[in-house]
Amino acid sequence: MSTAERASYETLALLIDGRWKTDAREGETVFDPATERAIGWLPHADDADVSAALAAAQRAFESWRETSAFERARVLRRFGERVLETAEGIASNIVRDQGKPLEEALAEVRFAADHIFWHAEECRRIYGREIPSRDVRVHQRVVREPVGVCVAFTPWNFPFSQAVRKVCAALGAGCTLVLKGPEEAPSAVVALGRALQEAGLPNGCLNLLWGKPSVLSARLIADDIVRKVSFTGSVEVGKQLAALAGRHMKRTTMELGGHAPVLVFADADIDACARALATQKLRNAGQVCIAPTRFYVERPAYDSFVERFTEAMRITHVGAGDEPGVQMGPLCHARRVQAMQTLVDDAIAHGATLATGGTRLHERGHFFAPTVLCGDLSAARVMFEEPFGPLAAIVPFDTFDGVIEAANALPFGLASYVFTRSSAQAHHAARRLKAGMVSVNHFGLALPETPFGGLHDSGYGSEGGSETFDGYLATRFITQFDSLP
Repeated sequence: MSTAERASYETLALLIDGRWKTDAREGETVFDPATERAIGWLPHADDADVSAALAAAQRAFESWRETSAFERARVLRRFGERVLETAEGIASNIVRDQGKPLEEALAEVRFAADHIFWHAEECRRIYGREIPSRDVRVHQRVVREPVGVCVAFTPWNFPFSQAVRKVCAALGAGCTLVLKGPEEAPSAVVALGRALQEAGLPNGCLNLLWGKPSVLSARLIADDIVRKVSFTGSVEVGKQLAALAGRHMKRTTMELGGHAPVLVFADADIDACARALATQKLRNAGQVCIAPTRFYVERPAYDSFVERFTEAMRITHVGAGDEPGVQMGPLCHARRVQAMQTLVDDAIAHGATLATGGTRLHERGHFFAPTVLCGDLSAARVMFEEPFGPLAAIVPFDTFDGVIEAANALPFGLASYVFTRSSAQAHHAARRLKAGMVSVNHFGLALPETPFGGLHDSGYGSEGGSETFDGYLATRFITQFDSLP
């Protein structure tokens, strides 16, 4: 790693009570997934660091909770402004450690700023209410108060925007936070911490820790200081953390995996639909929890859709995220490449047809070709396991009831998509699909003002929309008797 490369990448550190710590007895090397070259060193927190971060968050909470909503909003607005001012640098480092194309990384950072500004406005509207009493001498009111110190665990696929959602909801509600970001792609979370400091956030309100996920999560969730846990990640890990939080009676928000079905009816604009879905499928190399993954196409349109969709996937320019014209970057780490190959090999062994892709690309880096599987997929694992990569499985359907049953057959329920020109068909499909979010004829999910969350194994609780603060607020009822003069 050259001196120039060291200077260009974010200096990675712990943040505890407003102080950055770069030295540690243990840590890990961060790699560029496009080149597999080392680009930075990430220090790990020891037990003393964890204790110090929690203590700092608790001290800061006592004053931050009393800070007016207008002051909290002011800090968040300055945070958003600082993010926009430094967006190019943050995005460039996301390309380096996460792998997505620069255009996508910039979009992530700028869209996250939109979330920040929305939270800044909405946190001023956390209201209680007065309840009319049955006795004129009684006053009844409901107040909503911050729950306390929160811990959050955020993923590597959208390292900046996912952290922003949790940080803004917690801080906007008046809580303080200990955040463990993704060790694979840490630069964006460090940049987030620096931007909040520059925005005037008091010391201790946000603390950043890194380390072995299983060790840190167990330590943080079990601590008496912590009152709320927020996690975005896999179903398997989410269930483990939810069980741990339950043992300690900690409230939780769980945004877990999905396996989004797409229902394409024969009356849809097949050409436009196929091109749009291929683009959406390959966003962030398919490493998106709401990515379309199970494609159900009405039989009269099946061959046409497969042909157009496959061609759009085949011509995609795959390469390093900072190369001109690149449309899809590498997968974040080698484990995802092996997972893709395993799913493809299994599908072919069970009789599926490989329409395009199906192999690793390039001699170096974690690249996998955009892949389309079709034909007999009834026994293939890809129809039951979230691929979380550039792999699409396409099957035909014949009846409305049949496709709804197939779409709802899995325990996941995060996102689903419907494409049809029939408003009645769209309405009935949206009503019957068992998913926390349904998008009809476009990709309208994850806006700041709309709730984002799933059902069943895809988790519970919402981020975004007015619901975003619910998990960070305690509801209290106060009743008072006043005797009349």
